[in-house]
Amino acid sequence: MAFGISGCLPLRATRMRPFLMFESLQLQELPRKQKAILRPATPTRPALRLIEENGVRAVVKDFSMNRFLFRHLAGRFLVWRESRAYRQVAGLEGVPMLYRVINGLAIVVEYIPGISLSDLERPSDLPEHFFQACADLLSRIHARGVAHCDLKREPNILVGSDGRPYFVDWAAAILHRECRFFPSNRIYARFLQDDQLAIIKHKCKHLPAEVSREERRRLEYRSGPEKAVRVIRDGLRRLLKRVA
Repeated sequence: MAFGISGCLPLRATRMRPFLMFESLQLQELPRKQKAILRPATPTRPALRLIEENGVRAVVKDFSMNRFLFRHLAGRFLVWRESRAYRQVAGLEGVPMLYRVINGLAIVVEYIPGISLSDLERPSDLPEHFFQACADLLSRIHARGVAHCDLKREPNILVGSDGRPYFVDWAAAILHRECRFFPSNRIYARFLQDDQLAIIKHKCKHLPAEVSREERRRLEYRSGPEKAVRVIRDGLRRLLKRVA
């Protein structure tokens, strides 16, 4: 869920009194408050809407337009999972704020003004030490017991209008408490490592001169057990991404 669209209120405005924002919003009101469709609904993916209420913008991932079975089986499950991930990392600078869940079928999150890595025209557009800031943010997220699991997609990393990194679209996130026992704990450890490697890969693409020898070594190294874990991990990731 990439939110990097220009022309929004300053970020500070959207972080004031979040408990009052969108609290009465209903599913049937979404078309009226919609400013843009970021992605139309498909048979297996929800619609993404940019909405506005009282001068504040938000992004809504809306399963209410999908077919009945997908809406109530996959949709409700995925909204529950993503909202749970947002709550786990609530309060961290660099993560959009969760405003609310509507009827279990739509999730409303903070709109982040900025541009995604995929839309950058020049590496020089990146703020100084941007990827170090990404690594620091990732460390704080992992300390909360959450692996993002989809940072290799450039649209999921935003360069905010304030120059800070923001990680968006938490549909594929995995929580540590889901993976406490063998072998799932090994898979979770791999998810954490992949988050870190994703940042290094983006750094290699955009600022290759700043990549250290140790970072390049980490990208290239794969042990036998790691390869086996990657097969299982990739299957799980594809399943979550296909329906989110």
